[in-house]
Amino acid sequence: MKNKIKVGIIGGAGYTGGELIRILLNHPAAEIVFVHSKSNADHFLYAVHKDLLGDTVLKFTSAINRDIDVLFLCTGHGEAMNFLSANTFNAKTKIIDLSQDFRLGGTVGKRKFVYGLPELNKALIKKATNIANPGCFATAIQLGLLPLAKAGLLKEIHTTGITGSTGAGQGLNATSHFSWRANNIQAYKTLSHQHLAEIGQSFLKLDPSGNVDLNFIPWRGDFTRGIFISSQIKCGLPIKELTALYTKYYAAHPFIVLSEEPVFLKQVVNTNKCFIQLEKIGNKLVIHSIIDNLLKGASGQAVQNMNLMFGLDETTGLKLKANYF
Repeated sequence: MKNKIKVGIIGGAGYTGGELIRILLNHPAAEIVFVHSKSNADHFLYAVHKDLLGDTVLKFTSAINRDIDVLFLCTGHGEAMNFLSANTFNAKTKIIDLSQDFRLGGTVGKRKFVYGLPELNKALIKKATNIANPGCFATAIQLGLLPLAKAGLLKEIHTTGITGSTGAGQGLNATSHFSWRANNIQAYKTLSHQHLAEIGQSFLKLDPSGNVDLNFIPWRGDFTRGIFISSQIKCGLPIKELTALYTKYYAAHPFIVLSEEPVFLKQVVNTNKCFIQLEKIGNKLVIHSIIDNLLKGASGQAVQNMNLMFGLDETTGLKLKANYF
């Protein structure tokens, strides 16, 4: 590509920043102009992301180059709003925020954000200047349920989901230490997870008359990355009709794969894919949906959104291979 997309990254030292750098270094249409990190300024990227040794000689910087086409914000929740309030960019510069600051329709200055779930808002994303990247649990849950929401089949949902330690971020806390995580699981934020609001917002968009009761229990898992969701609803439709419903909804969405066999995390870890499996027992339907929390749940989806915003095939730079063994 003759004129590559010039990229800036704020908050490049964390897990999502690292994944974003890895993808963009190998993206045929993108060029990383700068990676911002105050605490790591003037250090090579590979000093923090050790696997990048030999791949790049870029250094972190504390300076902000505004001569860019797109800015990715890989900051903590609340920091993106503060950053954009304090730093102005050309109106043509596109913003993709990976925090939760704008997922519920927030604005900063004249910038209005589109919720960046391609399987829900692809047409809007293509025309957008500012994107609020969805949360990881929100992505996995919604991808399992969107076809049912559109068909008006969601009333009461019982969902459980388990996530790897990278879902907690790179900063150490009591539940992210190896000695705590090893041979251990724990439920947390029972029925009160912060992603519930954005999920409900999406369901209302597909079914404005709906009143969906989503009961979600997330779990911390004894593994590094990935999310496994199981959602259960009552449904009278036969499995053949439900399969056709999902096949039709996701026909134009290349990262969604419907499986007739039991799914497992290693199929999607290190990819931007979501695998979905349906199981029907009597009048009960169980929907399993699995993603990599750092890719389809964060940085991979952010690059997918960038591709759509710049008129590229959405799979560009994202045909990644699962780490099966």
